[in-house]
Amino acid sequence: MPTEQELDVYAHLIVHSGVALQKGQMLVISAPIEQREFVYRLVKFAYEEGASTVDVRFDDNTLKRMKLQYESEAELEVIPQWTYDRAKYSQQRGCAFIRVDSADPHAMDGLDPKKIKIAHTAQRVKFKDLQSYTMNNHGQWCVAAAANPVWAQQVFPNMPQEEGVEALWDAILKAAYVRGVEDPIEHWAKHSATIHAHCDTLNALNFQELHFHNQAGTDLIVKLPEGHIWGGGSEHALDNGAIFQPNIPTEEVFTTPDCVGVDGKVVATRPLVYQGQIISDFWFEFKDGKIVNYDAAQGKDALELILLADEHSKQLGEVALVPYNSPISLMNILFFDTLFDENAACHLAIGASYPTQMKGGDQMSEEELLAHHGNVSSVHVDFMFGSQDMKVDGIKADGQIVEVFRDGAFVI
Repeated sequence: MPTEQELDVYAHLIVHSGVALQKGQMLVISAPIEQREFVYRLVKFAYEEGASTVDVRFDDNTLKRMKLQYESEAELEVIPQWTYDRAKYSQQRGCAFIRVDSADPHAMDGLDPKKIKIAHTAQRVKFKDLQSYTMNNHGQWCVAAAANPVWAQQVFPNMPQEEGVEALWDAILKAAYVRGVEDPIEHWAKHSATIHAHCDTLNALNFQELHFHNQAGTDLIVKLPEGHIWGGGSEHALDNGAIFQPNIPTEEVFTTPDCVGVDGKVVATRPLVYQGQIISDFWFEFKDGKIVNYDAAQGKDALELILLADEHSKQLGEVALVPYNSPISLMNILFFDTLFDENAACHLAIGASYPTQMKGGDQMSEEELLAHHGNVSSVHVDFMFGSQDMKVDGIKADGQIVEVFRDGAFVI
C-alpha cells in the first residue's frame, strides 16, 4: 500500500496544483464514502492552504443502486430543490471543485435501463444551467483517483485482493507523477509546459480538418471550426486567474471539432464505463456531424443513454490527440476508467464542447456557440479509439496535407 508520506504528497498535489486553491476560497469535495480517509487528507491540506470552508459531499453506490431498484419511476424524476440550491450557492461563492474518482465498473449492472435513464435525465435537466461554471473554467476543478478493492479486482482479476489494490495504487501514483519523481509539483509544471508546446504547434498549423485511420476500422474525417484552440495541461480560471490542473493524470491535447463536419466510421479500442455500466466493442458512423448508425457488443442500453440524452448528444464536442507511447499507455493496463484510459489513447467526446477551446467561446451564448459549430449538450462523454498504428493527417485550408501522427505518435 502507499506510505503515509506518499498519500500526503498526493493529497497536497491535488489541492496545491490540481485546483490551485486560493486563500479565502471555498472548496467542494465530492467522493465515494469509501474514500473518506483520503478525503480527510484533502480537507487538512485545503485548510492549511487557506480555504475559507470545505464542503464534503460523499456518495454511496450501494445507496444509489437501492434507490434505482426500489423507487418508482415518478419518484426518480424528483430532484430536491435543496440539492440544486447547494450547488448554486457554492458557485456563487466562487468555489473550487475536487472530485475523487474511485471506479466501480459494475455498480449498476442488472438494473432496469429505463429507470437509470429517468434518474439520469432528471439530474441532467435540473443542473443544466450550472454546467458552464466548470465547462467554461470560471472556477478551478480537478478530478483525481483513489484505488478501491472492487476496481482493483476488475483491473487485476488474477491477483489476490491486497496485491491488486497495491498494484492499482502503484499505477495511479505513477500516472500522477507522485512515484518516480523527486518533486511532483515541479514535475507537473514542466509536464504542462511540454503539453502546451504541442498545443502551440497545432494552433500555428491551424488545420481545417483531421483525417484518422487505423486497422481497427476507423476512417474518420473531423473538420475543425474557424477559431478553434488546442489546449491541454494546466488551465486558467476565468474568475480569479488561478492556474490549475483539471485532470490528474493528463497526457492529451484537445480542441473543439466542427459539430456538423464529422464523417466516416470510428471504432472504439477500449471499453467505456458509463453510469456504472461497461460499454465495449462499440462503433459509430457519422454523416454531417451526426451519429447515424452504431452498435455495441456489450452495454448498448447504456450507450443509448448518452446518444438519446438530448438534441445534440449524437454530435461531437471534443477531439483529443494522445500518443500511443504515453506513460499511461506504456503501463499496458486497461483501467476501465475514463480518467486513465483517455490518457492512453486518442479519443473523442460525445456531447458538449468546451467553449474555452474556441476563440471568444467563453463569451458566447449557447445559440452563438452552435452558430460557430461548437456543440451544446447536457452530456460530455469521452471514448477511446487510438491505437499503435493510428495515422493522423492534418489538412490545411489550401489543401496541404501535414503528417501529425504515424504509428500512434506525434511526428510534428
